[in-house]
Amino acid sequence: MAPTLQDGDALVVYRVRRVRPGHVVIARFDSRPDLLVVKRAIRPYRGGWWIEGDNPMMADDSRKYGEATVTARVLFRYWRASAQPPVR
Repeated sequence: MAPTLQDGDALVVYRVRRVRPGHVVIARFDSRPDLLVVKRAIRPYRGGWWIEGDNPMMADDSRKYGEATVTARVLFRYWRASAQPPVR
């Protein structure tokens, strides 16, 4: 999800069923239920969601795995007290 999220970012999430396009979500692909991902909801697709990362060069999203089931929505990110915010 770079540049929106970086390695080490901590997230506060809320379990939801209703998602809108543009929300950053936690999801599992129907074709890869073992893979838990953080991606952006693009549009409803069949019975689930089409999700994509913010970096178009990385295709580990619905372009590769298809439909996803959203389990939670990201409310915000924060840095742990012991960690310093990354320089961007």
